[in-house]
Amino acid sequence: MEHVNNDDVWLTIGEAAERTGLPVKTVRYYADIGLVPSTGRSSTGYRLYDSRTLARLDLVRTLRELGFDLASIRAFLDQAVTLSELATSHAAAIDAQIRILRTRRSVLRAVARLGIDDQKELETMNKLAQLSAEERQRIIDEYWDETFSGLDLDPQFVQKSRSVKVDLPDDPTQEQVDAWIELAELVQDPDYRARVREMAKASHDARGSEDEAAAPGPEQVALFEQVTETVTPLREAGVEPDSEGAQQAIGELAAAFAAARGVPDDAGFRRQLADQITTFSDRRVERFWELVGIVNGWRQEQSRGGSVAAMEWFAAALRG
Repeated sequence: MEHVNNDDVWLTIGEAAERTGLPVKTVRYYADIGLVPSTGRSSTGYRLYDSRTLARLDLVRTLRELGFDLASIRAFLDQAVTLSELATSHAAAIDAQIRILRTRRSVLRAVARLGIDDQKELETMNKLAQLSAEERQRIIDEYWDETFSGLDLDPQFVQKSRSVKVDLPDDPTQEQVDAWIELAELVQDPDYRARVREMAKASHDARGSEDEAAAPGPEQVALFEQVTETVTPLREAGVEPDSEGAQQAIGELAAAFAAARGVPDDAGFRRQLADQITTFSDRRVERFWELVGIVNGWRQEQSRGGSVAAMEWFAAALRG
């Protein structure tokens, strides 16, 4: 039943609820907590609501529909924050929720695609996918720490390796989430860490040896790049490394390496070069850089993959 007070219509709580589309229980609760107090009471003690209070109820309902919590709404109604500030902070919170939901979706899709039934592996994948940027980078930094600790290595190489960040975007693709999970599992694999440490130790030993040729300089680095360019089309064409055609193809390369090291190009040198290549070639390391490239959204040519298969072929050809 409507009540008139100073030309304004005051409604009962039931009427206010019907007018605003809110349950009576909710309108009463808002009044009890002081969020939208009633305007007054009738002679029989019923709560009454005027047009101004109804407008406040409408506003609270709208803000709740947009997902604001009651504490934030109270801060706005008490003029502690502006509507613009409230909207900005809430939009940021929604963005964070969307990122979390997308990450969860990516994990679930990966589980479905890979046919994972192991609970522990599922928990690991979920944990890795939801790490913060700082936590993700810490995993990579710890990997480099274990790899380089206590070794005398080329400072430029160490600095370049450590400078690489794993920067999963706020809105990652399914491929990027998959790549991050695989990357995190790879760098925490004890066997992989031991292998990379072995490679770093070999580089350390080479720098400390009297054989300067064991620590390749810029000239030999360029030669290794030439190996990839020369060998890749042969390997992809199905040429066997011990074939006559392969031996002819690598002759010039082997001679160039020998000249760079100031030694004869004989069978002993070729075996030594093959052993060195084998020491520093590992497809898991190549995969590491491929995954870093995917996570960071690098163009394909920016990643460091694509050469290990060529080096394996070249080493086999050197052993002839």
